Amino acid sequence: MPQPQLFLATLAGGCFWCLEAAFEQLDGVISVLPGYMGGDDPRPTYEAVCSGNTGHAEVVQIRFDPEIIGYETLLAAFFAIHDPTTLNRQGHDVGSQYRSAIFYHDEVQKVAAEAMVARLNAAGIWSAPLVTEVTPAPTFFEAEEYHHQYFRRNPHQGYCVAVVAPKAVKLRQLFADRLKAD
Repeated sequence: MPQPQLFLATLAGGCFWCLEAAFEQLDGVISVLPGYMGGDDPRPTYEAVCSGNTGHAEVVQIRFDPEIIGYETLLAAFFAIHDPTTLNRQGHDVGSQYRSAIFYHDEVQKVAAEAMVARLNAAGIWSAPLVTEVTPAPTFFEAEEYHHQYFRRNPHQGYCVAVVAPKAVKLRQLFADRLKAD
């Protein structure tokens, strides 16, 4: 049996723990890796990125099967679980490393992302315009191992309870028909 062709989506919308915990629930998502993208440091570390001086954003790189879940569905989930109207901020997480960004991997993704941003702005869902960057995907730097599956391994940690869990729950509620079977 032939293997499905997998695609990548790379998104930044605050803490990568939140995005990973949300996206890994979706059917068709094969893997979600936390990492860094969009800065100048050729060897970013969590500590350096958190300083806000590297230019990198915390991102997740999502490997997905487009036969099961489309890129537009991933974008819809992305916009549902973070605030795309706050520049360099998600709640109490402040700094350019927490910016809202879509790093596209090809022209099709670029067009889809720009169209979705335009549609959402036109719909007036938020009280302010979206500040989500749509930019070509530069080099992805995988985050340190202890960030992988962080919420799954630390569900009772304070930040996970207060910030990560509500986003994961919101995705389950809004995309109940798109969840992986248990």
